[in-house]
Amino acid sequence: MNNSHPKEFVLLGFADRPWLELPLFAILLITYPMAMVGNTAIILVSRLDARLHSPMYFFLTNLSFLDMCYTTSIVPQMLFNLGSTKKTISYVGCAAQLYFFHTMGGTECLLLAIMSFDRYLAICKPLHYTLIMNPRICILLASTVWLTGITYAVSEATATLQLPLCGLNKLDHLLCEIPVLIKAACGEKAANELTLSVVCIFMLAVPLGLILASYACIGHAVFKIKSSEGRKKAFGTCSSHLIVVFLFYGPAISMYLQPPSSISRDQPKFMALFYGVVTPALNPFIYTLRNKDVKGALGNLVSGIFVSK
Repeated sequence: MNNSHPKEFVLLGFADRPWLELPLFAILLITYPMAMVGNTAIILVSRLDARLHSPMYFFLTNLSFLDMCYTTSIVPQMLFNLGSTKKTISYVGCAAQLYFFHTMGGTECLLLAIMSFDRYLAICKPLHYTLIMNPRICILLASTVWLTGITYAVSEATATLQLPLCGLNKLDHLLCEIPVLIKAACGEKAANELTLSVVCIFMLAVPLGLILASYACIGHAVFKIKSSEGRKKAFGTCSSHLIVVFLFYGPAISMYLQPPSSISRDQPKFMALFYGVVTPALNPFIYTLRNKDVKGALGNLVSGIFVSK
């Protein structure tokens, strides 16, 4: 650790608006258990109910596990800082959070694209669906997504941690995040900004383009379905996924597809809260409220627990 890297960072957060800290602490204290319980429930019903042993729920299980890790990488530390006067994180802790948080974020970008591709095949190519999306291919796709997310995080976070900070140990944020660290760095950082923008085009813009193209084809195919019940079921499943896509991609694009030097002061804080806390807490409810299969499986699981007792 050279002299340009401090032993710890002070996370300023909302230090200029201390009245926000208590409400934010209360919100996190509610949403974090909600996210953990909701995503755990989806994983359990997807594994225990034989009717949900399909590629769609395999990827949904991956998304739920990812969301649990994603929110856990930042919320406990946020709660600690908001609930105490010491708002610090060690340099090593900041680096670990940087790697973990961006691994989950990069993986989710790609996983949502894979989930839309799965829906495209199920609705537009139903006769070939089971042949293409066999268990081996599903595991291969999920593994590729996770490995790509890890590669993105390791490369970008490592490059960011190489930037000199010139003794600066204050970050105007709630957590350690790549754009904020690049903005805080001193010296030449144009190459880091350019690299981040190029990488995020492939991690955000390209997957989003594939998702929109998939759903354009799905929409065209759905309108050809003669059965109103079939159309309703297809729209119900796909609309849940589209809501999740826009909740995640909207804030992420506004944060990562612009140079870090042009990011406003409070933008990173609210965006990180949204895609790191709000989205993982809402995802289980979005998928269960609009999905009869998941609601039925949850009902069976709950009734089974009470009957056994």
